[in-house]
Formats: sequence, structure tokens, C-alpha cells
Amino acid sequence: MLVSYEWLNEYVDVRDVTPEETAERLTRGGIEVDAVYKRTEPIESVVVGEILSVEKHPEADKLNVCQVNTGSGENQIVCGAANVAAGTKVAVALPGAVLPGNVSISSTELRGVASEGMICSLQELGIEQKLVAKEFTDGIYIFPDGVETGSSAVEALQLHDTVLELDLTPNRADCLSMLGTAYEVASLLDRKVTHPNTQVEEHGEKTELPVSVSVENEKDAPYYNARVISNIKIKPSPVWMQNRLIAAGIRPINNAVDITNYILIEYGQPLHAFDLDRFGSREIVVRRAEMNEKMVTLDETERELSPEYLVITNGTEPTALAGVMGGSFSEVQEDTTTILLETAVFDPALVRKASKDMGLRSESSVRFEKGIDHLRADEAADRAAALLVELAGGEVQKSGSVHDSRDRSPRIVQTRTEKLHTMLGLPLNTEEIAAVFDRLGFPYKEADGTFDVEIPSRRWDIFIEADLAEEVARLYGYDEIPSTLPAGALTPGSLTKAQKQKRKVRRFLESAGLNEAVTYSLTSPRMIERFLSGGPGYPIKVTMPMSEERSTMRSSLVPHLLDVIQYNQNRQNADTAVFEVGSVFRSTEETLTGQPEEFEYAAGAVTGKWSEAGWRTARQETSFFTVKGIVENLLVKLGWGQDVRFERTSMKDMHPGRSADIYAQGTFIGYVGQIHPLVQKEWDIKETYVFELHLGKLIASKEEPVAYTPIPRFPSITRDIALVVDTEVEAGAVQKAIEETGSPLLKHVSLFDVYDGEHMEAGKKSLAFSLIYFDPDRTLAEEEMQQAHQNVLHHVEKTFHANLRKQ
Repeated sequence: MLVSYEWLNEYVDVRDVTPEETAERLTRGGIEVDAVYKRTEPIESVVVGEILSVEKHPEADKLNVCQVNTGSGENQIVCGAANVAAGTKVAVALPGAVLPGNVSISSTELRGVASEGMICSLQELGIEQKLVAKEFTDGIYIFPDGVETGSSAVEALQLHDTVLELDLTPNRADCLSMLGTAYEVASLLDRKVTHPNTQVEEHGEKTELPVSVSVENEKDAPYYNARVISNIKIKPSPVWMQNRLIAAGIRPINNAVDITNYILIEYGQPLHAFDLDRFGSREIVVRRAEMNEKMVTLDETERELSPEYLVITNGTEPTALAGVMGGSFSEVQEDTTTILLETAVFDPALVRKASKDMGLRSESSVRFEKGIDHLRADEAADRAAALLVELAGGEVQKSGSVHDSRDRSPRIVQTRTEKLHTMLGLPLNTEEIAAVFDRLGFPYKEADGTFDVEIPSRRWDIFIEADLAEEVARLYGYDEIPSTLPAGALTPGSLTKAQKQKRKVRRFLESAGLNEAVTYSLTSPRMIERFLSGGPGYPIKVTMPMSEERSTMRSSLVPHLLDVIQYNQNRQNADTAVFEVGSVFRSTEETLTGQPEEFEYAAGAVTGKWSEAGWRTARQETSFFTVKGIVENLLVKLGWGQDVRFERTSMKDMHPGRSADIYAQGTFIGYVGQIHPLVQKEWDIKETYVFELHLGKLIASKEEPVAYTPIPRFPSITRDIALVVDTEVEAGAVQKAIEETGSPLLKHVSLFDVYDGEHMEAGKKSLAFSLIYFDPDRTLAEEEMQQAHQNVLHHVEKTFHANLRKQ
């Protein structure tokens, strides 16, 4: 629901409260406000201008030269819009104006003719094209009558208005209207709601019955009001109504249709206007559709109906799909003079069924589905009729027809002061509770602390005592409810540091696309030495094992994760990514005399494709860098982004060229890489990458504080170098040497290419690095950078016998 703040102020006085403050109050009261935004960017020097004359441009057929009265003078403006015409009032951006998108307007010449400003379309003023009336989508906007020449176009279009975007839960559909939102705001601010004028003067004799209403099933349509308004003049709506509809996300069409949409937003009551002369009869029959019956809706689509849908008919054929969309042949058009105005209450389930099956989700169907204030339909009908008289010159006939079988019995919910105190934990007295019901506008009778509360028809979400308790808590303020401990509790519970870190690990790996596995802590003796990364140890055997395969405490998480990979691949699930956070067990005694040592580890195994092929991207297979990236980001999440290095591993179960040991602040914390091809064959699985981290060390070690580095204010200088080194030289060692030598001006080094192809001599490879130099306090001189760069090149040449690559 989009709520115009200017429009809201018409029902409840919020002039002394900012939109942001109101949004905060609503959110704290249970109505979440997703966004608060201005209708457009700040705009100045845009006025309402009157076009005095229009002549063809002497050098361009599609351009016109317009003389425009801007209130303070006469400006000549060249315009290319097809709908520019003398005598119309338009939005004019004067020289010096800056339009949305940072478009500056100045005096200029177009094909040799001076142009002082620009005549604007609504899109150029920041309004979305889908909300612009159709006649103005491809041209300039023309103001309806009643706008003063020289006045601010921004004010006339209410572009200074602020919009609140409400994210409503299904139980608060009462706020799908301006009045419903006004009641909510008024209760939170303890203010009164002002209702719009609904007085309407009727014409003609009551005995004349131009229409009759018949409802076949009262449950399907408990209320149906048909009013006839004659002598209608179809024309554009006034600017204020168009502005409010656009702010609510609705495109203006004409005064008759706009009024029905206006009431939809104002009251939350859907209406429909038929052209009575095109309706086909003076009889309205509300019934279920017949099997395979057809009708053409307003979108010019033929729909096949069934008895599960409710339709409005002229006695013979459907003219509207009830609560969803009208029919095309009875649509209000420019020559319409007599309107049949429908105001109804339909069964929400029938509306939902038709809307879902037809794929027609409309503002009307949404409100019928979620629930409307069925006792305010009469007021909404009167309001619409009054507006048709005021804005379309219509005459409301006395001979309307109403079917009404609504249940008007009051809904009473009882509650007690003592019960509310128990439920909420608030020391509220009877007077404070009564004040809350007064603010909500809920009539009540109170005796000895017992309240019999009459629930207004606008709040169909309140049925039981707990609902009233929620209302009291909302108005009192959730943040005012004191924190209390359960009975018998001495201190509040909380997670330990280790528990928080393990939770972080799980959530990160899940978000990275891995699924958590829980495997046995017991394994077989042949697995105890596999993927052992924590140093030598002795097997820890169980005294009474369930089987030989579960006779020894595990020393690594990886073997069982490989079992999970194998299990999935045997069932045609080739793309698997799993992780586990759990304990491993070690003993430094060959014959265990005490308790074994227990360590927290985190491990993962990934195989198959990492991402599917898209229309712009190729299928990506899992690689060493995929899993290394997961590990690096996990370490950053745990606060170990600094001083982490990867060194080639010598583990026997890991691939010698695609695996690395991981060190954090000089301490070994785990490994990452591809399992050895022989291990892969042993498990009978495809290429698989694994990692294992000593979580206990990461949690126990002192974390480095997070340091803020400001964004550089001065430009940097980038240099790329390609170094030819021996194949056994590690890229990480070269990068570290570059970083140490180039400091302090060298701020960033990254390896972006490794090449050992046909143009490289045997035993050599090329490492390409990108180096970024800058000084955070001043612009770096070229000479300083060159000196630092030469130092880097000299050092790597001397240390690694490296040469700059020539080609």
C-alpha cells in the first residue's frame, strides 16, 4: 500500500510530524513501513506556462516554435512534442532548472532558432511512464483547467509529496485504504479522524425504477448497490485527483473511472462503473457463471467461465467478473452520459478463485480477497456519487436499487484488566486500558475491570481476547514492555563465544550453497590416518564397538564427507556440496589412560558443477579456487581476514599441485584442495575438492580488531608486470616479496595470470601481477612511484632470478 502523506493529512492532522517519524511510529506499532521516499527529486524553476502560439520550425518538420507565457514574461521555446497546442497550460522548465537525472536546462539554439527553456513531459519530471495517462505518454503533459499560470508546476503536481510504502500482513488489510491507515496513525498519535463529505443530492422520483437488482445466492453477494448517475460529462480528472492516484500507483484514465479508483484507495471499497446505455438492459442479476460460458473482459481477452466464478449479468450475458474485472462492451467511454455505479460485497473465496484462475490480480480483487469493511460500503457509494456530481456534472437518480442481507449484529469481545496484565506483563490499570480503547476508536462498556468491547467493522481481524491484548500492547508500545526472566531463572541465557562462532560458520557455509551433513563420530581403524592434519596421534578405540566399521573415534571429518559424496554419486546426484561442523579426537598415548583430546573442526567437500549455464554465462565446474574462495570468505567472516597465507601442502591424501596448507598469523589452521587422484579412485568418486579447518584454534586465538581504512581521496597508479620464474617458485612467495618491498606506497598486489604455454621455455612460467600505488594523504608523484616500482623489480629479480616477460 502506497500512502501519500499529503493525502493522509486530509483525514488526520500530521502537519507537525515528519513522514519519517510517522513511519517509525507505524513500524513500532506493527505496520511495517518498507520505504519513505519523495515522489521525485527536488526540482526548482519549473512553472505552469500557457502556450500562446505554435508555429512550425523553419528548418525542421518535427519541431514547433512556441511562445509561452510563464507568468513573469514570455519565453520562446522549441518543442518536438506532437500534442503541443496553443491555449494549453504546460509544465515549463526555465533556464537554470535541473530536472531529475541531473538534466540541466539552459537557453540554447535548435536549428538556428533560440529556445529559452523546455516544455516538459511527466516522465521528464520524474514520474514513471506506467503511471502517466495514455494521452500523455508520448508527449508533453497538459494541465486540466484551474491551474494558475506562473505558479509552481511542482506544487501543482504535488511532486513535493512524500510516500510511505506499507508492507502489510494479511490480518491488517484494513490499512489497504487511506481511511484505514488514518485510523492507525490517529490511534498511534492520539488524534481524531476526519471523514470526507458523503452528502449527495438526488434527482427524480423514487417510483421510477430504471434498474432492478437480483442476487441468486445471498452468501455470494450479501450487498449490492446499483445507483444511476445521469448527464455525466467524461473528461480528465482535476489535477489533485490525478496526483493522488499517481502517488498511490494508479494511472489516471478519466473522471468517472478515476473516481472509482479514488474510492478504492480512500475507503478500500472496490467500485465499478458501467455505461448504462451499453449495459444491454435495466436488469442486474448476480449469479454463478454457467459451465463454459464466455465473456470478454476490459483487457479485450475472451474468458471461459465456470460455476466456481461469480458474475454480474444484464439478465442474459455476463457484464463483469465479480470483484475482478468488468466486461468490455459496457465500459465507460468518452461519449458515456449515464453511469450505473456498482458498490458490492462479494464472497472473498469466489473472488480469489476467479482472480487466481484467470491470472487477473487487480487492486479490486486484492481487497475483496483480504476483506473489506462491509458496513461502510453505503458510505463509499455516497462518496463516489458526490464526487461524480462535483467533478463530472452528474445527477444522482433516486431510483437506485439495493440488495442488502449483511449481518449487522455487533461483534463484542470481552477482556479483563487482570487478564491483560497477566498476558502482557504490564502493570496497566483500568483507566490506562480504557484510554487505549478510546484511542483505537473501539466503543466499550466497563464494569469492575471487565471490558465489553465492540469491534468496528473495519477491524475484522479482532475476534478473541488475545487480539485485544495485542492492540493494547501495540498502543502502549512493544518497546515499553519490561524484560523479565522466566520464573526460577537467575541469569539470562546467552551463547558462548564458541557457540556464536560455530553458528556463524554454519550460516555462512549454508549461504555459500553447501548443505550440512551429520556423520558418525566413530569410524574404522583404516580411516584413522586418512586426511590427518593435526599432527601424529594414536587411534582411540571404543571398548564395546557396534561394529568394526564403527570401532574407532574419528580423527578427521573429511573421510565421512567423502562417503556422503560417494553415496550421492551412486544415486545419480553428481553435483554435491556438503559441510560438517563437529568434533575429532586425538590421543598422545598409545595406551589411553585418561580422556582423549577433543577438537572442534569444520570441513567441507564439493564436487561437480558449481553453477549452471546461463544465457550469458557458461557452466562453471568446481575448482581449487572455488573452494579456496569459500574458505577465504569464511575466515573473513570469523575475523581472520588479515595475515592468512596458503602454502603448498605435502599431505599424502591431497593432490600435490592443487592443495595448500592454511596459516593464520603463522599458526597452522587447516588445508584446502583437491583430493589425490588415487584417493578419488579409492572412493570411486569424481574430481572432488575438500577443506578442513581447526575451528578450535580460530575461536581460541586472539582476533585482530577490525580497522577502518578510509576511501582514497587521491588517485592511484596501476602497473602490471609479468615475471618469468622457475616453475617451482610459488606465486604466493613472489607476491609476499613484492608487497614487503613496495611498502608503504604499494597498497595492493593481485595475481591475475599464470602462463606456461608454448612460448615459454622449459622449466619456466610467467606470473602476471597487478600493482596499485597511492598515498592516502596526497597525489603521488610519478617519480616516487617509479622509484618504488624499480625497487620491487630489483628485489624479485635478485631473490627469484626473475625476468620481465617480453611477450
